[in-house]
Amino acid sequence: MPVKIDVIILSYGKSEELRAVTKQGIESLLASEDQREIEFNILVVESNKHLSPYQYPNTATIYPNTSFGYNKYMNIGINATHNNYVCLSNNDLIYHKNWASEILKAMDNDPALLSATPYCPVFHKNKGFPENAPPLQGYFGVLIGWCIFVKREIFDIIGPLDENFLFWYADYDYSNTLEKYGVKNCLISSSFVTHLGSESLNTMSKQDHQKLTQVPRFYFSYKWHHKSYLKYCMEILLYKIKSLIYG
Repeated sequence: MPVKIDVIILSYGKSEELRAVTKQGIESLLASEDQREIEFNILVVESNKHLSPYQYPNTATIYPNTSFGYNKYMNIGINATHNNYVCLSNNDLIYHKNWASEILKAMDNDPALLSATPYCPVFHKNKGFPENAPPLQGYFGVLIGWCIFVKREIFDIIGPLDENFLFWYADYDYSNTLEKYGVKNCLISSSFVTHLGSESLNTMSKQDHQKLTQVPRFYFSYKWHHKSYLKYCMEILLYKIKSLIYG
């Protein structure tokens, strides 16, 4: 029997070009492993509700009846799936041969490893991390947010993803949460997944971009840097005032 892995992909297919990015990622995912050994259950959580009821090929595609939030949509995907292994993914990824089997091998060798980071030939190489090295334990800086491979039991320890993070800082919060609970995360540098780079975010309006990037910064500082709740509320209020004035 093949090992079953739930792959949750967040997509914003508002243009044919962005839909093509998602399709390319799905195609590379399906081609990356021998399906007699590993079976991917692909769930696409699509933000463009105008596409409904369109289904990306070889997936189940859902359209949440709620506003977008990165962690919110990931939680919807997590709750809609059930296999023991879960991969939380952006849509702008290229999965390379045997990426998943390399992570499974590392997890089999180390039962304490509940969270794994594949090696991005762009990001990790530029940061000086060597390829095909032994698993490297670490958190933010080692961990990247666009592809996180976990054992489902991790959520029994850390709980659901914090839905106050709309987009940016979601990975930083996840990393800090793992560290807080002493959950092991490793970079598996024999597992290759290339991140093409914020394809959907780059097409957004300035106002939407700031909402997804700046507002989470205020909450992150409140949550992890122990800033006062009053200061957090004032930062949000000032942000909303500036948005009304400057658009």
